[in-house]
Amino acid sequence: MASTTTSGLTRRRGAGGGGGAGNSEEDSPVIRSPSFNNIRDGPPETSYEAGENGHKIAFDPRDISESEERSKQPKLTLMEEVLLLGLKDKQGYLSFWNDNISYALRGCIVLELALRGRISMQKDNSRRRFPLPDRVIEVIDSTLTGEVLLDEALKMMDTSEKMSVNSWIDLLSGETWNLLKIGYQLKQVRERLAKGLVDKGILRTEKRNFLLFDMATHPVVDGGAKEEIRRRVRNMLTQRTVVINGSQFLPENVEYRYLRTIAMVCAAYAANVLENALSTLGHDAREKAFTQTDDLLADYSQYPFGKRSTANNIGENVPQIIAEEISKSGEKELQLEVVAACLSVFTRVDSLL
Repeated sequence: MASTTTSGLTRRRGAGGGGGAGNSEEDSPVIRSPSFNNIRDGPPETSYEAGENGHKIAFDPRDISESEERSKQPKLTLMEEVLLLGLKDKQGYLSFWNDNISYALRGCIVLELALRGRISMQKDNSRRRFPLPDRVIEVIDSTLTGEVLLDEALKMMDTSEKMSVNSWIDLLSGETWNLLKIGYQLKQVRERLAKGLVDKGILRTEKRNFLLFDMATHPVVDGGAKEEIRRRVRNMLTQRTVVINGSQFLPENVEYRYLRTIAMVCAAYAANVLENALSTLGHDAREKAFTQTDDLLADYSQYPFGKRSTANNIGENVPQIIAEEISKSGEKELQLEVVAACLSVFTRVDSLL
């Protein structure tokens, strides 16, 4: 099991995410637990509705449920946004020299499930005796999200023993010496996320020759998606008054819009791809942006979320907006504890690898 020694993030200036071809975490053989291979196990559910000509039309009601789910959620998941920040636009692959992104992406999966109301901390008053990452989580809504990786992780959480946030991120990343639990590892996460972005029209697939082998690459097609992410990052980290306008990628009706952006910024920092969103800034502005990220990690890796210092005059309105988002969402303290726990894990990603 990975070490749980706590230390701050080591700031890195190299652009790009985790390694490409030949990365052992993504490509090594694994003992897969059979019960987790297929989210839609068993025969399909079938319903019928009357057509205009009197014939019955068959449909799977789960497809309608997934369509309704997508309409309430942003177009891109947190994992996809972090991956997109790390991809080289024209070459279509991640940097080969950074191992952080694999672990950070698994943390984003747990984060996304919490923000979508699928998981929460186990309702137990004694949980407060433990640090946030060591508190046990449980599934509170097993409805499919329509996102393959989220549904695969949700299925595992729903059918297995209850474990802590830290344990789940470790297991999804393959960070375990227990062969009985190695089947929990999610494989080919980066490639599967890239293919999902191809399906959403953000990337395209090409084959690129790397001397001794061919590798699938995914150049950016829709540059507007990546620029929108960069713009949100810069707004959050450089503006005195942060305003995140609605867009096709993050509509106004999405719950926790500002908290989502903070989570994405912190995940990108942990994945060592945040630099890619700040490349147009001068040196001093970048330094202030990284300092602001450190502050966000400190303030939102605890729950209730701490009142941040505004000495640097950046994001002075953010604490109030986050408080309003939480107030509008109702009683969701246990879900927000999971969010804070994931950000707490991000503060020590370097020491875990």
